[in-house]
Amino acid sequence: MQINSFIARQIVERASKIIQFPVNVMDETGQIIGSSDPSRLHKTHEGALLAINDNRTVEINDAVANTLIGVKEGINLPILYQESVIGVVGVSGKPENVRQYGELVKMTAELIVEQAALMAQVQWNKRHREELLLQLIKGSDLNESQLLSIAERLDLDLAQPRVAAAVQVIPKQGQPLTLEHLQKLVHLLEYPERDNIVGIVSVSMNEIVVLKPVTLTNGEWDKNEEKKRVKKLLQRIRQVGEFSIKIAMGDYFPKLSGIARSYETAKATLETCADSKQSIFFYQEHKLSVLVSALKQDTWRRDQITQPLNKLMDHDNKGVLIKTLKTFFEQNCELAHTCESLHIHRNTLRYRLEKIEEITNIEINKLENKLQLFLALKLL
Repeated sequence: MQINSFIARQIVERASKIIQFPVNVMDETGQIIGSSDPSRLHKTHEGALLAINDNRTVEINDAVANTLIGVKEGINLPILYQESVIGVVGVSGKPENVRQYGELVKMTAELIVEQAALMAQVQWNKRHREELLLQLIKGSDLNESQLLSIAERLDLDLAQPRVAAAVQVIPKQGQPLTLEHLQKLVHLLEYPERDNIVGIVSVSMNEIVVLKPVTLTNGEWDKNEEKKRVKKLLQRIRQVGEFSIKIAMGDYFPKLSGIARSYETAKATLETCADSKQSIFFYQEHKLSVLVSALKQDTWRRDQITQPLNKLMDHDNKGVLIKTLKTFFEQNCELAHTCESLHIHRNTLRYRLEKIEEITNIEINKLENKLQLFLALKLL
């Protein structure tokens, strides 16, 4: 740990609120880097060098001050961090007048140094957590030994099974998304669940990724338990009141390399469900929609699959037949359940299905044709 000019200014400002005497802060080379008197900055203080070399308090009276360079009357005390001298704090004035304040100023300086060291460690942890996450979701060319070493320093267990979650932050209507919003959400995701590995993947795309530890039973993880946790998170976010989120949970894949696959499924689920009014999505509950969504980018295959449905839409001005077909598939092609859901008679349903067959020139009872219409609806 080293004292820099920023820490030195903090020490001077804090000490000046406690005592009325001038205060100086010197680094490990004896150079003044913080002072109540700006004219003394960047000069070598020989009294500080004595305090550093001997690790002792050095009192300087007027006679001694005249024999040393850059020195005035006062008291100089070494600043210790983990039992090492990293600098000196000095109080200017006659020794008999400032002696009583020396230990107080020294304690103030050391507390500020400890706080700065703690914050530096927190920032180091945060930076390396994000770097670890980015490496894991990237997937390719993983240096597992290096990642395990970083994880060990961060007190993270990479042997713990994890599932990736992709989170989209949505600011209140009319308000811009800020980095502060993302940072607040990161904090909510990290506490109280300290085992989460959280990182801001993209500020511009307002995307945060969480690698959540899960418990496996016969190779499966409890999605219901995870839903409870996510709902609690949503409640805490509502209390903040500055933004809302959409969160998609990917699937579990074994080994470190599986985390990248889990992230891919989470991100694809979030993209597929972007227009949904819901907030929580699980890949397993939208699996087919996610897999089929890739066909939207493949123009000729998409056109071939949706061709019969496009014909139906051209002849279905009120959307009755499309709604019937959707409900038919939602009810697993069971006629009785479809009738109950649509509140129609069985004969009405048969008539509509026959009309669909007539327009599309497809026999719905054939599995391949059912599958094509089902996929076409997913591609809408």
